[in-house]
Order: sequence, then C-alpha cells, then structure tokens
Amino acid sequence: MADVLAETGDGLTGREIGQLLAQTSTPDADGSSKRDRLNRALLTEQNRTRASNCVIAFITHAMAPVRYRNEPAVFSRRRDDLNEVLVHVGLRVNEEGRIARGPAARTLDEAAEHANSLRAELRRRGTHPQVLAYCTLEILGKNAFHASLEAVKSVFDRLRQLTGEQLDGARLADAVLMPGGSGVARVAINTGSTPTEKDEQKGFAGLVKGVGSMYRNPAAHDPRLHRAFTDAELLELITTLSMIHRRLDGARVRA
Repeated sequence: MADVLAETGDGLTGREIGQLLAQTSTPDADGSSKRDRLNRALLTEQNRTRASNCVIAFITHAMAPVRYRNEPAVFSRRRDDLNEVLVHVGLRVNEEGRIARGPAARTLDEAAEHANSLRAELRRRGTHPQVLAYCTLEILGKNAFHASLEAVKSVFDRLRQLTGEQLDGARLADAVLMPGGSGVARVAINTGSTPTEKDEQKGFAGLVKGVGSMYRNPAAHDPRLHRAFTDAELLELITTLSMIHRRLDGARVRA
C-alpha cells in the first residue's frame, strides 16, 4: 500500500503524507523515502494497537474522491494499483474511495481479474512502454475507443522518428518497411538475405498497414457512439502493437 500511495513520481507528497497521518491520529515516523516513512508509521501503529484500523483509515482519507476533483485519472490509477494489492486479503477500494470486502485472490492472475484493472492486465502481459506512453490517459479514463486510436498512432509515430519521414499510414509503411530496389527495407527487421526473410519483412509491412486500416482509420472517422470497442478488443490490439514495437526495437535503420 505504501508503495502505491507514496510512489516516488506520482504518489502523495511528503507534506500530504504528514497531513493524512495527523488526520488519522497516526504518529509520524522517520524513513529513507516517502514509502519507507509511510510504511514504518502505519506498521508501528498497527503493531501497537494490534489492529489494522490505522491502515484502513489512511487509505480512506487518501482516496476520498473530493481530493481528486481536478485529477480523476490519478484517482483511477491509484485505485487500480491499490486494488491489485488489497485483493489478496479480500479487500478493495470502491468508487467512493472506501474499503469494501470481496473475494480474496489466490494468484497474481486472479488479482488482476478481481481488481478489474485493464492496466493490471497490460502490465501482466508486459506491454511495450512505447504503446502505453500514447494511450495511458485514455485507459485511465476507461475509454477503450480512443485508447485504441492513440495506441495505433504509436507505431506510425515511431516509424517517423526512426526515419525522419513525414508520411503517414500505408504510404509511410510502404516507404520504410517494404524492400526497395536494393532488396532491403529502410527499417529492416531481418537481414533480407533469404526468400523467407524477405517474405517476413513484407508480412511485417502488411501487418502495420492492416492495423492502421482496421483500427485507426475507422476510429478516426466513425463516431464513438456508432463503434463499440470492448476492453477485450483493446487488449488484443495492444498485444499486437507491443509485438510490432519489439520488432522495431531490434530493427536496422538505414538513411
């Protein structure tokens, strides 16, 4: 719990931790970091009282929705991350920011399922960070439709960054992924020295173009009202995009 709420980058500030500890009548503690400080304070109080009331009270105060009226995405992210932990002891944070009881998870997979966190499942699958960089805000907002659109953009944007090309969509994929007159693509995922590798390169280019045609182009033109997009579909798409980015990680780029 301390790892989530006192996370170095996006967690509670040191001042906020002090204020919340005071509000819950929990003595403060020293620590080498925010996480260590919060963990020590709550653990010491829990050992003293032989009850977890201080932990529950701290979470309830820290997750009060009024604190996040201008940052709903932060509330969603912290709630999801807390639930991944709390579900192991049969607890979770509900939409009101309060602790509720429920079935306890016995495995990490069950924890991700019970936490009902799309982000948890994406982390479990090892989603490529380049994909998450483009669609995390939409995922936090539980907007699968726009998350799919932004996620697909990550591939075409990366191809432009790798090559300096200013094209887009199928034209960009053809220009940088298809073997040219030399028989080697500008962004090559293999050596292109055998018929099999040449077919693989062409197939990779076709996959990138297909993803754009299937997911980005319709999403850009159709109203969300008329185009349902489920979390399951988003997971499948992001898994595919992660595979594409991993092939680009090892690609050879020539000017």
